[in-house]
Amino acid sequence: MTNQATEFNSTSLLSRFLTGINESVFLTKMGIANIELVNYLTGLLIQFIRTDAIPVPSGQAHYSAIKLLHLMDEAEKSGSRRRRNLYQAIGDYTLFYAGVYPESVEKPKQRHTSGWLRNLTQHGKYCYALASKITPEGEQPSKQVLQCLSHQYELCTYGLRETRREWEQSCSKPEHLIV
Repeated sequence: MTNQATEFNSTSLLSRFLTGINESVFLTKMGIANIELVNYLTGLLIQFIRTDAIPVPSGQAHYSAIKLLHLMDEAEKSGSRRRRNLYQAIGDYTLFYAGVYPESVEKPKQRHTSGWLRNLTQHGKYCYALASKITPEGEQPSKQVLQCLSHQYELCTYGLRETRREWEQSCSKPEHLIV
């Protein structure tokens, strides 16, 4: 079997695994019947998990307020399509880490850090809202999905945490281990 075929098969298996868990969590346990939103969140998981090591060590800095501010500044100076893509990317980044790996988000070095995750959430919600305002009809993800991500951000982070919990439990069962 070639490396490309192996990569395809592992991607396909990962995709099916995460799709099943994510649909179970969002549709069954949480009762969220917005299929477009659930599919978007599944795609988000697959996109980030394929590019990041699992699990992320606790305390590893992935979120940097400075990096986010630079991206937001870049977005403001860009044309509408690029601006929308940057806002969506910031929203995706913050949602993934706030939902799946909140322990990996770098806490600010200041004394009062109780609001660090809240600030991350506010950035994500704000960026999804901005992206939704400059999304033309027919563009994917739709304006409605981006608005939903902004309005239901906390619910999505909770659902992503539950998805992580489910996959960790599933992977810890001996019958799921490949020998």
